[in-house]
Amino acid sequence: MAPPLAVAAPTFRTALPCRLRPRKLPSCSWRRAALPKDEDYYLIDAEESIGDGFSFSGGKYGEGPSKSDEWFAQGKMVNAYAVYGDKGKAKDPFFGLTMGSGSQPSNDVFRWFCVEAGSSSNPKVLLIHGLPSQAYSYRNVLPVLSDKYHAIAFDWLGFGFSDKPQPKYGFDYTLAEYTASLESLVNAVAPDKLSIVVQGYFAPVAVKYASEHQDKLNHLVLVNPPITDKHVILPSPLASFSNFLLGEIFSQDPLRASDKVLTSCGPYMMKEEDAMVYRRPYLVSGSSGFALNAISKAMKKDLKAYIESMRTILGSDSWKTKTTICWGMRDRWLSYDGVEEFFGGLNQKIVELPMAGHHAQEDRGEELGNIIKSILSR
Repeated sequence: MAPPLAVAAPTFRTALPCRLRPRKLPSCSWRRAALPKDEDYYLIDAEESIGDGFSFSGGKYGEGPSKSDEWFAQGKMVNAYAVYGDKGKAKDPFFGLTMGSGSQPSNDVFRWFCVEAGSSSNPKVLLIHGLPSQAYSYRNVLPVLSDKYHAIAFDWLGFGFSDKPQPKYGFDYTLAEYTASLESLVNAVAPDKLSIVVQGYFAPVAVKYASEHQDKLNHLVLVNPPITDKHVILPSPLASFSNFLLGEIFSQDPLRASDKVLTSCGPYMMKEEDAMVYRRPYLVSGSSGFALNAISKAMKKDLKAYIESMRTILGSDSWKTKTTICWGMRDRWLSYDGVEEFFGGLNQKIVELPMAGHHAQEDRGEELGNIIKSILSR
């Protein structure tokens, strides 16, 4: 069994006092949150003796450009994966009303939102977010990789700024469709060799793609992937989106569908300005909620088979791609039990991030970026 790679424990800076901006805030609810020694994070389970702060739930601090606007300005839209069929205008599944442009399929090819960092002449690294998340989760990873790599983060269809067609109108959000669409996107942004970093519940999709294109891959990095028998059942915050009737309601709640579910899987609470980036798709259109409901149902139905397939692929004699696992040890969704046994038995290295949760790139982005850079340089 290969021993885990040693990772230095993170160093925290002296705590700064939490200040509220001196302007009128909209009506909202407030929750207590412990302020850790690192001003960049709200640590839910920290001791209160190190200082208390407040987290802001809902609303917006003020008018003018937001972090979401700034993030969108950094990216571009990439056309990839053909829209299937021609079923006319998408309609609301409850009332049969024609939906807005955000829920309508593109004319012929879907649009994906991508953010790049680093020279295009550098080796390419594709950064794939998990469920439910966005490319924004890699915002602190991209600059770390940019000096030596051409890093590309993208929003899956149904998430962030990418297209969000109404299910049954060009894209049904099945895992098979996500696998096929990933191939189309890779061909568009990285037609030659590349490395892939994938986090969370989309790892089985990326491994399925990789198994059919090993000749294109330099390295595969799996960040907190579901891999054991205990991982085949979605955690309750995700499973709730697939429930009959309630799933449709929950997936339309901007807080429940974005930062609330993201922070349920790890030790941190987000800063309000970052949380608003994740909320925005659910605030501006119902299409994000319908997509989340559909993908949650697909995950609940097919995740077990895809995890079993991933285990078979990674354990096969035909698997030749260099593979490394990064694991946030404070993951509240996926247990670490059995992970080391499985990957160690395959002589695949495991890097532990002691202070990260399920979405390690969100919790400890700079640390994960340096680990990825070290992995790819070998």
